[in-house]
Amino acid sequence: MNTLKAEKRSIDVKAKKLRREGFVTGNLFGREIEGSIPLKFTKKEIEVLLKNNNKGSQVMLELDGKTYDALIKEVDYNPLAHTVEEVDFQALVSNEMVHSTAEIILENEEKVMSGVLQDELKEVAYKALPADLVDKIKVDVAGMKIGDTLRVKDLEIAKNKNIHITTDPEAVVATVTPVHNVVPETETEAEETAEEK
Repeated sequence: MNTLKAEKRSIDVKAKKLRREGFVTGNLFGREIEGSIPLKFTKKEIEVLLKNNNKGSQVMLELDGKTYDALIKEVDYNPLAHTVEEVDFQALVSNEMVHSTAEIILENEEKVMSGVLQDELKEVAYKALPADLVDKIKVDVAGMKIGDTLRVKDLEIAKNKNIHITTDPEAVVATVTPVHNVVPETETEAEETAEEK
């Protein structure tokens, strides 16, 4: 599990100012934390963290000599600057169920037997205890063919008795549809159309 060093952020300094200075802001909240703790991180630390982690990933957060088992709850990006602006964390309590999401990763797409694989769902929402948290669901789609449909209830995570899926179990994750070839116009048809204009 990744460890991330965090600093407490002073409420007097605006988040915008910190971002201009190269920091990423955030908050840590949880049942055993009164209100929330405003945080700041260096941009580099957050970039390293988000290379292998995303919303729903579990990390160890070091703050003032104390370590929190935390969940990445929200990641806010600045679409124009292509940078991360804010990352919020939820401190986990070992005996308390937490809402989270797991990213769906389709593997072996090139081995789909026939047709076109339609990727319908990017993540699954669920509730679980911290010990059972999952941030990625890898699905091998090799061998799927036209007419095959993979639903949330077919995923490995749905078979885990310790995880309560909150996404509709009938929701489609991926399906294989026939290839629709577009027949190009022949030159004479194109010329006739041009002459009519």
